[in-house]
Order: sequence, then structure tokens, then C-alpha cells
Amino acid sequence: MAEIRTEDLTLAGGLPARIAYPAGQDRARPGVVLMHERYGLVQHTLDLGVRFAEAGYVCITPDCFFRHPDQDALHAGDARYDITDDEAAEHLNTATEHLEGLDEVLSDCIAVKGVCQTGRHPLVLAARRPVAAALVWYGAAQDREWEQTDIYPTKLEDIIPKVTCPVFGCFGEADHMISLDHVRRLRNWLEDNRKTYEIRVYEGAPHGWLNDTMPGRYRRAQAEAGLAAQFAFLERVFSPAYDRSKVSWDFHCESGVNYDFSKNVRME
Repeated sequence: MAEIRTEDLTLAGGLPARIAYPAGQDRARPGVVLMHERYGLVQHTLDLGVRFAEAGYVCITPDCFFRHPDQDALHAGDARYDITDDEAAEHLNTATEHLEGLDEVLSDCIAVKGVCQTGRHPLVLAARRPVAAALVWYGAAQDREWEQTDIYPTKLEDIIPKVTCPVFGCFGEADHMISLDHVRRLRNWLEDNRKTYEIRVYEGAPHGWLNDTMPGRYRRAQAEAGLAAQFAFLERVFSPAYDRSKVSWDFHCESGVNYDFSKNVRME
């Protein structure tokens, strides 16, 4: 049987990346640019790239923190790389353009995904150039996202009006960094600006609940449900029958009646 094929390469500007191709690919497929979380390009992100390939997508995972001088410390979570919006958009655009140039990829069906620290960056890119979908996993919702800083020169409230693609958001009720009020603020601003979105909030899921290399954070049931919702969203918005002239809002949140954000704690 055909197997998932992966390829390591260096893109323009020295950007390292890995591509995962669907097994037995005999036609052009949709593509995904997958941005890693704060730990850089670690095995968890590479595994997610394979999950996309298993679902029929050509997935490229650029190492957007490759300029950090201590990769071991970064991967262990002992160091941080504060990537700016401009640098992130440059790397994501480079990866997107590479997919667009591949015969194996449908150039008008490319989604961009960010996780945690990089959750805002699909929106940043989508505000600067056309992409088919933006996928946001437990990011782009904290108070800092709405502030103007050297790292974030444009407030999220000014980015979202320029986004022209459907947005998928996935969050955890037990997240110690992103509250339900944060998620609702993001939802409300998407609605105020007439943007199509689907947002899912999963009960009992802490920050980082998709990462199966961190047993304290990983929540298998919620992770599989979130991935299934993500793939259903992509299948819908990539369908030739999808009508982009209409606006669709879909918010689904599961939360305990005694929800108290102040009691959410960091999981290891």
C-alpha cells in the first residue's frame, strides 16, 4: 500500500520546512500551511502534518523560529522566540507560495493554521493576501492580541476587518490563558465585521490539549473531536459548492455551570 511521503527542504530566505503528501496521490489536493506552537518545529507539529496528509491534504510545516540561537532550549520550553507579525507573515507567505507552485496542490484551496503563540498569524496573513481558510487553535484571543506593540504592530481589531476567508477556532474551557470572555470577544468582533466563522470550545480542555507529547495537557477525546470538526470545516469550505458570498456564524461551547476562569491552572 502507498504510504505518506515526506520531504525536507529549505525555502526562500533559508526557511526550513517539511512537506507531507497524501498516500497514493494521483491528483491535485488542497494544501495546508501549519505553523508550530511556541516550542518551534518539534515532533508534535510534524505529526500533525502527517495527520493532514492522512486526511488528504498536502501539508507544509515551516520552522518559523529557525533563527533562535538555542534550538534545544526552545524545543524544551526553556526559551522563547517572540516572532513579529511581519516575520511570521513573511514565513507563512513563503510557505504558501511554495504550495501554490506545486502541481500536487490546488492553489486556490490552501488553509493556514496557527497554534497557541502563533494562533493569530493565520489571521495576520489572511489580512494581507488571499488564503482559503484560517485555522486558529487556542490563540489570537488574549488581551495582548488587541494591543499594539513592537511584536504586534497592528491590533487584532484592525486585522480582522481585512480577513476575507472563513475562520475556524478551537479552544478549551479549562485554558488558564484564554478565558471564555476572551473567546467571546473574538467571536463578537468576527460577527461585528461580518466574517464567516466556526468556533468550538471543549469542556475540560486545558491549554495545549492537542499536544499528545505532553500527558498533563493532552485530552484525547477533545483533541479528536476538535480535529474532526476542523476537517469537516475544511471539507465544507473547500467544496466547489461552497458559497463565499454568504456569511455563516457557528459557535458551540460546552462549559460547566460553575465555570470560574480564575481556577484554571497550567498543566504540564
